[in-house]
Amino acid sequence: MKAEHAYSIRIYGRVQGVGFRYYTQQKAVKLGLTGFVSNKADGSVYIEVEGDELRLNEFLSWCQTGPQWAHVLKVRSNELPPVGYNSFTIK
Repeated sequence: MKAEHAYSIRIYGRVQGVGFRYYTQQKAVKLGLTGFVSNKADGSVYIEVEGDELRLNEFLSWCQTGPQWAHVLKVRSNELPPVGYNSFTIK
């Protein structure tokens, strides 16, 4: 099934060294979303995610807090054209 919507998401705060990528992957897989998550040199986390709008909205809401040990200060998201990822990976 082709993804209907896709987003790039950048998350700032205490988001590295707290399992953010692992829990992001778990949440995305649970919701049936595809894409990837990676750490960036500036200390932020970058995500590209695609799927249906309802599940993406739930995922975007989760990104506002992230896992228990994270401290999210800011989330920026932009809609993208879907790429057609087959799974959700950690890079």
